[in-house]
Amino acid sequence: MADILRVAIILNPDLPPGLLANTAGVIGIGLAAKFPMLAGHALCDAKGVSTDVISKYPLPILQATPDHIKALMFKGLEAQGERSVVPFPVFARTMHTFEEYEHAFPLWDLYDEVLDGVGLVGPEKWIKSLTGNLKLLR
Repeated sequence: MADILRVAIILNPDLPPGLLANTAGVIGIGLAAKFPMLAGHALCDAKGVSTDVISKYPLPILQATPDHIKALMFKGLEAQGERSVVPFPVFARTMHTFEEYEHAFPLWDLYDEVLDGVGLVGPEKWIKSLTGNLKLLR
């Protein structure tokens, strides 16, 4: 990417803490699947303990209403170039395997669905234009 890469996850702040954590986690994995360079690599501590490390990029978790999240998703999907848009529709919570989700996804219309969150990766300017007015999730 010619521009500086930026990442953001936007969640519905009305979700309970466990669902917020789950939604952020699965969206983050989806973003890293498209852009593996988001993830770190193994590092060793002073005693030689080797672990995989956290994201190489800052990852703000922002908040928005489900309607705003849906609008961001569709605006993001219209963008050209190298980018990732990972939505988390409410219906996904009823499924317990990826295969079930993968099979059911084509039967749903995202225009009609409530979204609990969306993750975005792309050029810094683009991400800021989509998320610059959003507050951090607290």
